[in-house]
Formats: sequence, structure tokens, C-alpha cells
Amino acid sequence: MSIDQAAVTNALLQQWDAIEDALAPLNEERWLTPSVLPGWTVHDVLSHVVGTECMLLGEEPPVTHVEPHAAHVHNEIGAFNERWVEGLRDRTGAQMLDLFRDVTGRRRAALAALTPEQWSAESWTPVGKDTYGRFMRIRLFDCWMHEHDIRDVLGAPGDEGGARGELSFAEIDGAISYLVGKKGKAPDGSRVQIELTGPLPRTIRIAVDGRAKRVDAFDTEPTTTITLDSRLFVRLTGGRTPAEAHVGEIAVAGDTAVGERIVHHLAFTI
Repeated sequence: MSIDQAAVTNALLQQWDAIEDALAPLNEERWLTPSVLPGWTVHDVLSHVVGTECMLLGEEPPVTHVEPHAAHVHNEIGAFNERWVEGLRDRTGAQMLDLFRDVTGRRRAALAALTPEQWSAESWTPVGKDTYGRFMRIRLFDCWMHEHDIRDVLGAPGDEGGARGELSFAEIDGAISYLVGKKGKAPDGSRVQIELTGPLPRTIRIAVDGRAKRVDAFDTEPTTTITLDSRLFVRLTGGRTPAEAHVGEIAVAGDTAVGERIVHHLAFTI
């Protein structure tokens, strides 16, 4: 899979600007607003973003004690993230913004220096081995999600469409067959159509014939159709909110049992 270097790099740089724009007006009290992510405030969300970019610059996380059985720490990646969150927790909001600008400034320079060969080279990523370019698209997706985690709790909605939204959504798009077939347990013969409205409108078709896979068109009428706003779909796939909290916002037609099972099992992010 080829990942467009210029498009993803430009979107990631714009994404960092969008995060800064969301945080710049905050006073210290607002920095401590609890986020939708268990155990994390707005301050902690930025610490996580900073920590990952520091890791990509070759920097080690602070030496801190992380309780391995904390309710919101489920794996090694979670424990690694928590070391940055704990290690930066004594910084003020202004200090965090300065650190974010410094780190992303150095990352901008590093990305500008990347050759096409380095972009396409094999790399570790949070989803296994892939290219460095794929890792950067995952970084875009992660930062995009966290921008809206911040905006949601601050009551400051932002733009969820455009190039950043489309490129970020590609990471969700790649998981949809798995969500419908494996997690949603759509039975063999199912034709599941997901209609998204809102800033990222699209029609997604999944056919289940032995295994679930994306198709451009069905050979028959959909057996289940699910309609919802893309903003809600993104938050469901990110595990930010449960489907049962949005009764009336999700329409299911056809085989409603299959549709309900799918919408209640959309979360897939780490």
C-alpha cells in the first residue's frame, strides 16, 4: 500500500497547528478538564501526543512509576504512554504548549528531510510492521482523534472534514470489514451498508461470503443498512462513547439484530 508522502506530511503539520489552536486560549483550570479518555485530562492528552513525537525523535520517556494494573493501562503501549503522561504532569499549560511547539518543530524538520526511500522503508508501527509512511498516517489519525477528544470536552468543535479528516479516516476504513465480520459477527450472506452523513459522507458496503470484505456494489439489496453521522461513527470506532448513549442518532434497517450488534462492537483503537 502506497502512502502519499506529501499529502500525509502536509496534513500532519496542519494537524499539529489545529491542536495548538485548540489549546492556546486555555487557562490553567481548563487544562485540567477531564477528557473522555479514562484517567486523562486535556493536559494528559497533550502529554501523550508530545511523548510519542519525542519517541520518534529518539528520546526516552521520563523515569516514573506506572501501576501496571491501573484501570486504564491495558498493555505495554499503554504503560509507555503513561510514563510520558506522569512525567510531564507537573508542567503548566503554558509550559506544555512551549514543549509541544519545540518537539513538533523538530519533527517538522525531520519529516522535511525524509527521502522517498526512507518514507517507504519498513518500520515498526502500532499495528505491526509496515512502512514509515503508514506510521505517519497513523500518527495523523492519532493526533486528529486527540484534537477532537480535546475539543469535545471543551465544547469547542472543529473541522472534521477536509484532507486531514479524509486521510485520518483511512485508518478506520481499513478496519471496517473486521468490525462488521469479526466483531459484529455478521453472518454469511450478509450485505451490510453503512451510510455516513456529516463532514465525512460516504457509503460503505461490506459483503460477507465466508469472510467480510469491502465491495463497490452489492449483487442484491443490502440485508442491513446502518445510517449515522460520521462524527458519531468516528467516536464509536475510537471507543470514545457507547452506542447505547446515542439512541435516536443511529438508524438501522433490514436485519436490525445484525445492525445493532455491529454498532455496539465498533470500537477498535488501542
